[in-house]
Amino acid sequence: MNRDQPLWRLGAAEAAGRMTQGLLTSQELVEACLERIRATEPTVQAWTFLDEAHALAQAKAADERRRSGVPVGSLNGLPVGIKDIIDTADMPTENGCAVHKGRTPSRDAAVVTMLRAAGAVILGKTVTTECAYFFPGKTRNPHNPEHTPGGSSSGSAASVAAEMVPLAVGSQTNGSVIRPAAFCGVYGFKPTHGLIPRAGILKLSRSLDHVGVFARSLEDLALIAEELIGFHQEDEDTRARARMPLRALVAEAPPVEPMFAFIKTPHWEKASGDMKDAFTELVQALGDRVEEVDLSVGAADAWSWHKTVMEVEMAANFEKEWTAARDQLSAPLRALIERGREVRAVDYQRALRGVPALIEGFEDLFLERYDAILTPAAPGSAPKGLTSTGDPAFCTPWSLTGMPAVTLPVLQDSAGLPIGVQLVGRRNFDGRLLRTARWLRDRIEAQA
Repeated sequence: MNRDQPLWRLGAAEAAGRMTQGLLTSQELVEACLERIRATEPTVQAWTFLDEAHALAQAKAADERRRSGVPVGSLNGLPVGIKDIIDTADMPTENGCAVHKGRTPSRDAAVVTMLRAAGAVILGKTVTTECAYFFPGKTRNPHNPEHTPGGSSSGSAASVAAEMVPLAVGSQTNGSVIRPAAFCGVYGFKPTHGLIPRAGILKLSRSLDHVGVFARSLEDLALIAEELIGFHQEDEDTRARARMPLRALVAEAPPVEPMFAFIKTPHWEKASGDMKDAFTELVQALGDRVEEVDLSVGAADAWSWHKTVMEVEMAANFEKEWTAARDQLSAPLRALIERGREVRAVDYQRALRGVPALIEGFEDLFLERYDAILTPAAPGSAPKGLTSTGDPAFCTPWSLTGMPAVTLPVLQDSAGLPIGVQLVGRRNFDGRLLRTARWLRDRIEAQA
């Protein structure tokens, strides 16, 4: 434990440990994070709402809870950034959308309620692309402000990468957690579809929407994700289940060395030269622990099915905005809604019917031999320019099938920008995926 590093650089688990030992207060940590934000926000622009006095009041309350001797949650006093499509009763939630400017929800989203119950300090709201789609917000990549941070969870990824906050929450309908985490050089985790409740979060697509988390270590991902998994009556895709011991699992050694299925996907030609070189070296380093696997013929339809489902369901969910204020929506969002409104019902149903067989095919892959799928998180490092958030193609099939995915910031391009390694696991085996990811991280670090 390095006592000399700035407090804002502390990871969540380390900060929580110091607080338990009485070596750190939440107020000290939050003050340090706010100081860091003041120094870096003019360049990174990760936040859309931040009330310093309110954040410090929450920190003071967390410290008082701990001093009082009452049981406190595992996140007590830890600051967390919240994507601005997630409702907060004490802060605006504007969805990055001109139509929703000034929107102030009357209650918290389910995940915010869970975070508060665990003692977290809701530091502020992080920038999202417009309605969590492709039109960029103001956020810049902390590694190079001339490059995109990715999207749609732009501010959540960038705020963690810039060491403004140790934890942040985002969402993914296509590639909106895994891609910005890769571009910004942090860990991102999209759990199995339906594990984390989406009540009180802007609805794009019931079939595809996931809640995800960002951190600077796998251990910190497990810490926050474990608190967010659960049933909620307003999310039809959640169910009552035993608590997943993610923190314990990520700390375990696998019973045997994992096997990886390296899947390039049909979009491998989009990968940059640096990406291909990095993955070639990674595969060589893993030796007999990895095998290249081709997708089945049917799996090639995943990208078109995802497009159909997302466009139809987003068109339906944004009917109100389309009818009342379409001229205030960006051209990309208007175009998506227009396409979704024109899709035939038979094509939408065909896309939905194809997904169970696709899931079954991947289940067979895991049952036969492999612990995780190894694949890029994005075609390369963050592209230069701020008019696009990058290509989500390497995330699409895992969002369609609802499989858990995690990105590890363990590679770099020739310019020193981060390249993400994505691991994908079997549905509802999220802890096993994180354990496998830790093994891979440790293996790469040992060979560095």
